[in-house]
Amino acid sequence: MTSAPRAPRVSSSLRPFGTSIFAEITALAVRHSSINLSQGFPDFDAPEFLKRALADAVAGGHNQYARTQGVPKLNEAIAGWWRRAGGRELDPHAEITVTSGCTEALAACCLGLLERGDEAVVFEPYYDAYPPDLAMAGATMRAVTLRPSDRGVFGFDAAELRGAFGARTRAVILNTPHNPTGKVFTREELGQIAALCIEHDAIVIADEVYERLTFDPARGHVSIASLPGMAERTVTLSSLGKTFSATGLKIGWAVAPPHLTAGVRAAHQFLTYATNTPTQHGAALALSGDQGEAYVRELLATYAARRRFLCDALADLGFGVVEPEGTYFIMADHTALSERLGLLGDHGAPDDFAFCRWLIEHAGVATIPPSVFYDDKAEGRKLLRFAFCKRQETLDEAVGRMRQALA
Repeated sequence: MTSAPRAPRVSSSLRPFGTSIFAEITALAVRHSSINLSQGFPDFDAPEFLKRALADAVAGGHNQYARTQGVPKLNEAIAGWWRRAGGRELDPHAEITVTSGCTEALAACCLGLLERGDEAVVFEPYYDAYPPDLAMAGATMRAVTLRPSDRGVFGFDAAELRGAFGARTRAVILNTPHNPTGKVFTREELGQIAALCIEHDAIVIADEVYERLTFDPARGHVSIASLPGMAERTVTLSSLGKTFSATGLKIGWAVAPPHLTAGVRAAHQFLTYATNTPTQHGAALALSGDQGEAYVRELLATYAARRRFLCDALADLGFGVVEPEGTYFIMADHTALSERLGLLGDHGAPDDFAFCRWLIEHAGVATIPPSVFYDDKAEGRKLLRFAFCKRQETLDEAVGRMRQALA
């Protein structure tokens, strides 16, 4: 006798989060043979010099466990990368921890540095890993909303930010350049955050994976760890994947003073113990050589052109475009198009999920409905997120499909 299927067993801390929106939309895109402008990975390959370095590392016998904090030459390469970007001198072996992507680094920070009952301030829309990471640590999230101004730049309300801090605030998770809005936090904005962290004795977990992908020299990336009084209370996270078009390599790192590094490593050793060894050797070459710097300059120029192309194309199609200052994402307001097409949600207003599904089914183009990145879903329902980390021919085809469907 066959027993009835049993209900999925998921811990109470993770049950509210369900399946990642990226997996959900990608599956829908595959079903409809759609062009995937949803998930933020390139549809072109990593640079040849990096691939050769990975192969050489495997052939050279670098195939056993690495030390838990990272292969020494990678830690040293990260220290050099940090210094060349204007950061302070680091002790590469005491202040840098190599992780399995920035995603693991985020989990290690939450599990290793926060206590059950702590609160963390997070800017919404947020990367979807932040809430479950905090939930696994038993911490509570306090969201501060980023909203586009009349000038088309996302920003926060200073009073709302101050109101999010309280007696139990222990951390701020700060993502700049910001996914999904493309915002680059200004030095003034970072100063406001820093002042509140110092006042409340809170740390900052700074997710800076798009640090090199900014488009306006006047609005370049500033690391909050560089502000007065913040080096001692900041864990700065970054990774190889976005900057070197190799998201599958999953090489990330956490930079922090020794007293905060202790917490990160306490969790990291039991999450993954050590990160893929041959990949670390390849990453060391990418971060330390002239080839790596030349590649990043070329990639940034390529992305700047594709950003311009897709912003202009979306505006021409009738979207309200918020031009990103950094990352490789564009947030676009679909309100006018949804109203013209009669695509309203159950709440009687334009809805990001409804328009996202319509684009997949009628235009064969997949995007991300960003309301999933908000506590207050209404804040994100009028928007869609498009990724432009794709080949030009991919973007051309996507725009052509949308133009035909919307005609």
